[in-house]
Amino acid sequence: MKKVSLFVLAASFTLVACNAPEGDKAVTTDTQDVAQATGVEFAIDTTSSLVWTGSKPTGSHTGNLMIKDGMLTVTGEAVSAGSFTIDINSLTNHDLSEDDGKSKLIGHLKSADFFDVEKYPTAKFEITGVTPHTADSTAVLKDANFLISGNLQLKDSTKNVTFPAKITMEGNTLKATADFNIDRTQWGMNYKGPNNPQDWVISKEVNLKVNVNASKKG
Repeated sequence: MKKVSLFVLAASFTLVACNAPEGDKAVTTDTQDVAQATGVEFAIDTTSSLVWTGSKPTGSHTGNLMIKDGMLTVTGEAVSAGSFTIDINSLTNHDLSEDDGKSKLIGHLKSADFFDVEKYPTAKFEITGVTPHTADSTAVLKDANFLISGNLQLKDSTKNVTFPAKITMEGNTLKATADFNIDRTQWGMNYKGPNNPQDWVISKEVNLKVNVNASKKG
């Protein structure tokens, strides 16, 4: 019986690993000092969003989270500081119909099992550093030109994450995109607790595709 249990457990981990969403892996560390805003300000507009993807052995789900507001500061030709707020209540799902359980999934993700939106209706990202970057052949975002580091606050936890991004500026418009994975358990997001077998078969890796549009103030 013990051998069978170990085999099932190993198989579950293998299946989860195989179904982890594709994305550049973010580096997660402790919180860092927030970058000081000195430069030209760009207001992030409400068309900005995050596309999330979570997976399990039987498939995956994807949806949107809207960026509520935010600001980026540009010094010279590069982003140097900034922050934005994510509206967790805006969470949607793209791949299910109502008959397939769309509302049930959204309600589950908003519940205390995951985001707990009644207590934590928003999340926040604050830039701590931006450095030039050249993507290598293994990168998912092949044309990334910067590494962005920032403190990501989800629920009652804050961690610093570093990920590649593509940032372009044209006239008074700035666009930033990224495609990376974070480990949800780093922010205490565990289904029924970190040691519950029902949580083990959900991939720890969650993919975030960030699309930020901003316009120069004034």
